[in-house]
Amino acid sequence: MLTAFTIVLLIAGFVIWRTVLIVPMRQANVVERLGKFRAVLPPGMHFLIPFFDRVAYRHETREQVIDIPSQSCITRDNIQVDVDGLVYLKVMDAERASYGIEDYRRATVNLAQTTMRAEIGKLALGQTFSERETLNETIIKEIDKASEPWGV
Repeated sequence: MLTAFTIVLLIAGFVIWRTVLIVPMRQANVVERLGKFRAVLPPGMHFLIPFFDRVAYRHETREQVIDIPSQSCITRDNIQVDVDGLVYLKVMDAERASYGIEDYRRATVNLAQTTMRAEIGKLALGQTFSERETLNETIIKEIDKASEPWGV
């Protein structure tokens, strides 16, 4: 009798544990029902249907800083320079960040590296030092344009 009661209590506890979801203040959770997108849950307490609903993705909604590793670029006058940088990104649309691209962090790093190489290649060495603001604005504009469908 005690064993049956314990098993029933454990099963009830498991169902309740799978039903209640508390999303922290700095997150947005993407919920799928039977493998299909259902909703983006904002911070707070939510109730899920056990065994049908599941949290497929958890996204940090605070601004994130990603270090762009140093890389060699060749300027217009064939001089090799090493360039690195930082990218600040923030998830604006959790649904598009989940389903619009596989890994938005890695894609952002690769896009920033490609854009930096392309923009440095258009300038002479002297211009790279004097036109840093223009270079930064161009890189930001290109990253924003490419990452807009990703929701970041």
